[in-house]
Amino acid sequence: MASASASLLKSSLVIEKSEFVKGQSLLRQTSIVRCHPNAAASPLTVRASSSYADELVKTAKTIASPGRGILAMDESNATCGKRLASIGLENTEANRQAYRTLLVTAPGLGQYISGAILFEETLYQSTTDGKKMVDVLVKQNIVPGIKVDKGLVPLAGSNDESWCQGLDGLASRSAAYYQQGARFAKWRTVVSIPNGPSALAVKEAAWGLARYAAISQDNGLVPIVEPEILLDGDHGIDRTFEVAQKVWAEVFFYLAENNVMFEGILLKPSMVTPGAECKDKATPGKVAEYTLKLLRRRIPPAVPGIMFLSGGQSEVEATLNLNAMNQAPNPWHVSFSYARALQNTCLKTWGGRPENVKAAQETLLVRAKANSLAQLGKYSAEGESEEAKKGMFVKGYSY
Repeated sequence: MASASASLLKSSLVIEKSEFVKGQSLLRQTSIVRCHPNAAASPLTVRASSSYADELVKTAKTIASPGRGILAMDESNATCGKRLASIGLENTEANRQAYRTLLVTAPGLGQYISGAILFEETLYQSTTDGKKMVDVLVKQNIVPGIKVDKGLVPLAGSNDESWCQGLDGLASRSAAYYQQGARFAKWRTVVSIPNGPSALAVKEAAWGLARYAAISQDNGLVPIVEPEILLDGDHGIDRTFEVAQKVWAEVFFYLAENNVMFEGILLKPSMVTPGAECKDKATPGKVAEYTLKLLRRRIPPAVPGIMFLSGGQSEVEATLNLNAMNQAPNPWHVSFSYARALQNTCLKTWGGRPENVKAAQETLLVRAKANSLAQLGKYSAEGESEEAKKGMFVKGYSY
């Protein structure tokens, strides 16, 4: 090993187009190594560049475009059923189709929404008038995405924590999703502060996200990396910050270990907030201060977009906090990937009645525009409805 290292040092190593992970001398997959012709063979091997590299960067930049963010409509059929039940509808494919048609056909949605995360059923589904959901989104200038994880299961050997399954068969599924029109993917795992979190759970979350991200990029899908730190608990904002620092350090270590191209990923972090049961609430300014401090310490500027989850906040809270983070320039596109914080009032306005579709779509556009303004740092909560100010926290499930 020593002689090999010596040979490498004597070889007048020249590195072209290399990208280095900050603080590490890790060669990335786009590197090309050229040695002096008389040098001994180097033991250093470099992974070939992905054939999708340029497309991945373009897709990520399209999603992370000014004034736009992501509509997360990837609820599983079971979770979508709970949403439908809240307005008195049965959980049938026809009802799910009707609601998702309402969302994707909202006129002018692409002005504020750059990407839509879909559940597998929706990716292959048509609207109620027979048009492919994917085609409707593309026509709206919205990039179709796909939820690829298979959900949370108990993590053996942990403190009642979870891990996310879905790596088995992911490569072939991702290739099929790409053929169907998806151009980005989402994988959600969670970390619980009241349950530790244990070192095992944090490592498992980071490793799973990194393997998923590498497989996604290999198949042309921009991976959204989402280790959600759950709101459950009465801990303060400093404890959330401490845990988030550890989680994101692990995540980026393993992303680098798996040769993931940072320019071709998007992140979906939790905002740094106190636990839901904490008595000391944080102002939007404080949430922004702590969250941006976390990003600056842990997220390389090469990452194009930070698409925050709403984490059970009310529609207005999520928008106010995003707006506070965009009061000064950031090295990344700081935006949103909201589910209920975009849909809550929209769903209730619709109520399952065809005559309410237009009003529900207008409500969706109001929320989408509000978050578009927040991404630009120009949002004001003046005139917001009382419904939009209601919190939506559900223990153990908060995206």
